Amino acid sequence: MLNTKALDKARGLRKKMTKSEKILWEELKTKKLGVKFRRQMPFVFEDYHFIVDFYCSEKKLIIEVDGEVHNDQEIKEYDEFREEVFKQDNYRIIRFKNKEIINNLEEVLIKIKNIIK
Repeated sequence: MLNTKALDKARGLRKKMTKSEKILWEELKTKKLGVKFRRQMPFVFEDYHFIVDFYCSEKKLIIEVDGEVHNDQEIKEYDEFREEVFKQDNYRIIRFKNKEIINNLEEVLIKIKNIIK
């Protein structure tokens, strides 16, 4: 069960989206790709609370947008751990770098569409 701290954090992240998250959200919201996405979605797995950038429940698809902080080894290890937890429940995860979204949005959208199909 989600605790109020996780919900408050998700709400705060929605208000402070990065530039690349805002760009991608404009393309994902209101079923523009044919499926519903939610942003800054909290999840609970046993004792773990995670918040993913974008989530489509119909496809069990998680989209993560990675900034420079994700180049840090400790963050990379945490991301890998999170992915393993999600994969155990058959979620699919796709990651994009901020630069990919800003510089090549069309290719990012093609990749997402191909996964949705």
